[in-house]
Amino acid sequence: MSDALPLRDVRILAVSQLGAGPWALSLLSDLGADVIKLEPPGRGDEARYVPPFAEGGDSLYYQALNRGCRGLTLDLRHPRGQEVFRRLVPSCAAVYNNVRGGEPARLGLTYQALRAVHPAIVCCSLSGFGQTGPRANEPGYDFLVQAYTGFMALTGEPEGPPVRSGVSVVDFSAGLVSVLGLMIALRRAEDTGVGGEIDVSLYDTALSMLNYLASWSASRGVSPTRTRASAHQSVVPAQTFETADGHIVVMCMKEKFWERLCERLGRPDLSTDPRFEGFERRSENREALLSILETEFRKRTNQGWLDLLRGVVPCGPVYGVEEALADEHADARNMLVGVDHPAFGRLVQMANPIKLSGVQPSYRRAATLGEHTDEILRDLGGFDGSEIADLRRSGVV
Repeated sequence: MSDALPLRDVRILAVSQLGAGPWALSLLSDLGADVIKLEPPGRGDEARYVPPFAEGGDSLYYQALNRGCRGLTLDLRHPRGQEVFRRLVPSCAAVYNNVRGGEPARLGLTYQALRAVHPAIVCCSLSGFGQTGPRANEPGYDFLVQAYTGFMALTGEPEGPPVRSGVSVVDFSAGLVSVLGLMIALRRAEDTGVGGEIDVSLYDTALSMLNYLASWSASRGVSPTRTRASAHQSVVPAQTFETADGHIVVMCMKEKFWERLCERLGRPDLSTDPRFEGFERRSENREALLSILETEFRKRTNQGWLDLLRGVVPCGPVYGVEEALADEHADARNMLVGVDHPAFGRLVQMANPIKLSGVQPSYRRAATLGEHTDEILRDLGGFDGSEIADLRRSGVV
């Protein structure tokens, strides 16, 4: 591990599974953190078996979400497993988990359980619904939380059914919030020598992301609803338009962009039409304006509009995943990286989105199940060979 990596002195014990927690921790691993992923002996994380391309207790899904983490198998439900865990904690800065409700306390993952062995330990919990409240013990997944928090009610066409986002936006957002909280708490622990508890949930994160929509609703009784063509709730035009050969998104989030759009459309009359002067008037006369704009946008191809508008009016094509990965800007931003895997060969994955001056992230494959168990127990817990062999015989590791 390069000394230049800024998190090289941070070690995290992680009882994490599936998507939200592992992905966020992998970003820290890329930047030098020693993330030790604890999995139950035998089957391990269910992410190892998510198709397609799942074989031998590993999968492309697992590799994409757990990059760079070391692997330790440990049965935390076994009394000896708890003893092993508590021997490892003093060598770590944080314990991270993304199990539901009361499970962190039952598994001894809380600050209350660990403060006696390491007062500065930071314990971060990411769950579906948090550690308190009537749904604390319910399993919570991205899709469920999108339903609970209004996301699905706001997504899709007005005449259609509720729709979830095609990407697990709540999972990934909550993962980022959790590691942000983790890093803040680690900073405090450095100052005070005292750790603490962090309680982050998918539910709280998603509700917070309602942001101005929630404020409109709670403060003024406005009920946000689904909009046609994925349009902004109040700014017009800011939506998808059908072109001669596809779809394009145009975002006139400033008055100057609306004026420039009218000019490039060859319709300067629209910018002086009293129905369309200012954000509020355009919102009030949305349907009349969109009827005109939809006709105009069908006159050119996607590329034709991009050639005309790009750099003048915020716009972009509606890409498929393959097109998104092939875009020249993704290449210029070095957003695709290669990772070697003994079974899958060369894997192409998404790079760390954090660009830190003078730092080149370290990209390494995720561990096989329990790959580093012996070295972690030996180096961090002080276990000798006979103790490790005994733990294996008893099924603890």
